[in-house]
Order: sequence, then C-alpha cells, then structure tokens
Amino acid sequence: MDLLTTENLGISFGGLVAVKDMSIRVPEHRIVSLIGPNGAGKTTLFNLLTGFYKADTGQVKLGGETLSGLKPHEYIDKGMARTFQNLRLFKQMTVLDNVLIGHQRNVKYSALDISLNTRRKKEAEKSAVEHCCLMLDRVGLLDQKDNYCTNLPYGQQKQLEIARAMASNPKILLLDEPAAGLNPQETQVLSEFIRSLCQYDLTVLLIEHDMSLVMRISDYIYVMNQGQMLSQGSPEHVQADPKVIEAYIGKGGRGHAVENRKN
Repeated sequence: MDLLTTENLGISFGGLVAVKDMSIRVPEHRIVSLIGPNGAGKTTLFNLLTGFYKADTGQVKLGGETLSGLKPHEYIDKGMARTFQNLRLFKQMTVLDNVLIGHQRNVKYSALDISLNTRRKKEAEKSAVEHCCLMLDRVGLLDQKDNYCTNLPYGQQKQLEIARAMASNPKILLLDEPAAGLNPQETQVLSEFIRSLCQYDLTVLLIEHDMSLVMRISDYIYVMNQGQMLSQGSPEHVQADPKVIEAYIGKGGRGHAVENRKN
C-alpha cells in the first residue's frame, strides 16, 4: 500500500521551473531514495512534500488524505517528519531536551495541570522522557542524554536530529542528505540504522548523494534532473540506465555502485 503519493507536483520561482510534473509513490515500510545532480530540485520537492512551499500544480497525499493547504507544523500531526541538509539542533540544550522538543506535540496536559503540578502533568512528562530515551537508544545515544548536543561529534549530531524527528511518532520520515559530512565508518553505521527503521513501522524517503549508501539500502529510487523525473526503478535498473549514468552517476561510477549493492 502506498503511504505517500504525489500527482503532477510542480512549482516555479519567478518564471523558473524548479519542479515539474513529479509523481511519486512511497509504499509503507519501504525505503525510497531521491537522487540527482546538484540543483536538480530534490530539496525543493521535499519542501513541497512538507508544506514549506506551496505547489503551483498537483497535490500531496499521505495515507490517502490530501495535505494541501496545511501549515508545515500540521504535517507533523498527520504523521510526517523530516530532517534538513544543515543541522538544526538547539545548541544550548542537552541531547535529551532536543529530542523532547520533537515529542512536545504529543504531550497532553492543560494550563491548569501546569499551575497545580498535577499527577496528570507528572505522568505525561515521565512518559515523554521514557519515549525520548527509547528514541535515543535506537540511535545509540542514550548514554549521551545529559550531554550538551554541541559536545557530540558531527556524526552523532546527525543521529540526534533523526532521533528528534522520530520522537514525533511519524508514519514517514524524510531525510535530507543524512550522510553529508560523515566519514565512511559513520556512513556505514548510518546506512545500517536507516535500514533498521522499517522494523519500527516507519517508511523512509531520503535525498542522498552517497551512491553506495543509496544502492545498498533502497527498495526503489527516483532520479531527478532539471526539476523533472529522469528515471525510476530498482537500484539495479537505475544504475544501469544510460540516462542516469550520463547525468549523474558517471561512466566510472556504475561498477562501483554495483559492487556496493552486492556487499
């Protein structure tokens, strides 16, 4: 069953077409990747999917429900969470507090509960901490929960941002270049973690330039070029497509991608 779908999605900026006629399908509990050269329109598409940009044409559906017209924060209530290319952590807060912010919309108590410090408030806060500690455990950062996020290595800060997105209990997680800036060892750990997300009833759509990671973990791949669909299919199909090789992978990259897919 398709969880996220778009139909002929498009947007222009001052007459410049950034995304045109993009129709994609992201099935439940699968990992789908979006690749393409710099400037292909991938992050613009992400911004359309998450309400940061308003589409000129087409629509976005999550679980069959049209999301058009919603504000970005309302997408979280519908079950969509994302990360960004650049880290957006709260630097003066602890690791746990950063994740608690991601879970805040799910913590329910009233102003009266706050003023009286009621049992309901205490139990809600305790449950929130337990939930967020579970998210940190899943990304391997539970032992760092009381540390300030700025003290973490860059790779762990990336993991923390994913944990914060997961804390909102999304149905689908959109990851924008999660491996950017990571060394090969960190990228390997990240790829194994992303692959494991499906066991938590999560669906993943990611933008990524690291072709070895994409080919290793993806169930399906969409390729964009100049704002439009260039190719789509299984990793094997995409890496063998002459149009993709010419526009993005490069003639020298095909064998490398195949080798990494097998490993």
